[in-house]
Amino acid sequence: MSNENEVDMKDVELNEVEQEKQPMREGEARNNYAISPVSEKNGIVKVKIPDEETKFTGLSKEELMKVAGTPGWIKVRWALLILFWLGWLGMLAGAIAIIIHAPRCKPLPEMNWWNYGPLYQIGDVNSFNSDLKGLAGKVQALDELKVKGLVIGPIHVSSADKPEDLNLTEISREAGNASQFKEVIQAAHKRGISVVLDLTPNYKGEEPWFDNDAVSSLELEPALKHWLAEGVDGFLFYGVEKVSTATPSLWRDVEDLFRNQTESDGKTKKVLIGVTEKSSPDDIAAVLNKTGVDLLLTDALRSGSALEVAHSVAHLYSTYNQTQLAWNIGGRIAGHLASVVGLDKLKLSQLLLLTLPGTPVFNYGDEIGLEDESTKNPTMVWDFTNSTVTPMNNLGKMKTLRTFFKTVSEKRSKERSLQHGEYLPLFNSTYAMAYVRRWDQNERYLIALNWHSNETVTLQLKHAEIPEKATVVFSTDDIDVGKMLNLAQLEVKPEQGIMLKFPYTS
Repeated sequence: MSNENEVDMKDVELNEVEQEKQPMREGEARNNYAISPVSEKNGIVKVKIPDEETKFTGLSKEELMKVAGTPGWIKVRWALLILFWLGWLGMLAGAIAIIIHAPRCKPLPEMNWWNYGPLYQIGDVNSFNSDLKGLAGKVQALDELKVKGLVIGPIHVSSADKPEDLNLTEISREAGNASQFKEVIQAAHKRGISVVLDLTPNYKGEEPWFDNDAVSSLELEPALKHWLAEGVDGFLFYGVEKVSTATPSLWRDVEDLFRNQTESDGKTKKVLIGVTEKSSPDDIAAVLNKTGVDLLLTDALRSGSALEVAHSVAHLYSTYNQTQLAWNIGGRIAGHLASVVGLDKLKLSQLLLLTLPGTPVFNYGDEIGLEDESTKNPTMVWDFTNSTVTPMNNLGKMKTLRTFFKTVSEKRSKERSLQHGEYLPLFNSTYAMAYVRRWDQNERYLIALNWHSNETVTLQLKHAEIPEKATVVFSTDDIDVGKMLNLAQLEVKPEQGIMLKFPYTS
């Protein structure tokens, strides 16, 4: 065979052997197949088949145009086009029907930064972490607790009951200096935490405002302007009901100066916080109305039974928008939460404060059960492994308490029902109370609390807004978490608090 003109051949093995194999003659295959000289071995025949390529060609453009114009294809195209638009219109009509019949989402309420999480009071920066510089280094730890605002100080220069020593724009040496305070503000703002300055004039003396006439708007105006220029997000004053009553013109000046400065700032809204010793809902309402503060810290939750607490909450909630409500038990003067309510009721109190409608306010160390001893400013504990200062068993409890606080605070920051949901009271007695927080179509949360030290209470909770059973989210004793409980026979142990959840149903 020649090298260029021969057709490429392929070997094909015929494995099927007939029962009676006949010898093949040379002329029988010569027309179509060329047989190899060695074509037969052990019943296998090898033949060579020329390559054949099968090519498929479509219609040409002219042929397509001819076919496309035929009446049959025109009808098919029109039918497909009509079906497409009918299907599209059907889907559109279905979507519109779903939108119309679906429950409408409730518009979110207008809120301020101080409504989104706890405020954290640091009355003595030295006890908290050495000085202002040390405080700046702990901002990350506070961010982990979902704190939204720091209430710092007072840190200004002042001597007890000596108005002549007052300097509202200068930081006392024991607290630190201006550059350190700037570090605190920058570190906090970087993490979305605001900074409020306690500017109570006579914070070391008997009366917060000296004898009221000792402080004038001439001293307050430059101080407010100075600290706002430094980046402060608001101010807190103790004794607001006294100064607003004794020298109403002075307090009006404070309000006007503050509002004018914050409105002209054009940035994040600033907060004006007052502190009063009043505890009854009527007295608290009177102070709120008279002083015009954005938030008012009170003694409403500090005195009386669970019945009185429930009454105060319900009364104030029905009177004011919850964005104006603040809830605290301890404080810079009142002391730490564990000392006020007792360590056994600490988790219960944390759960209460973090689930009421409004802004929860805590004293530094309340998250770990820090207690007052010889002073209302005990040293903060940061190292839960150093038993040279605090006994190891106490350190373990502190760590557990902080974890509980952190998880509940995180839940509050994520759930609309807890953050700005409606408050629905279900039950209250001398020692127990239960309520629901709900918002639109979001998951609902039921909180049940028992202040009794020895007795378990069984709550028979029945309401059109709650189901027969709900799932335990948190419990102060960490028991039954994830378990479904019967709300008609809800047992709450002594000094226990429970948070349960249930879904929205239309």
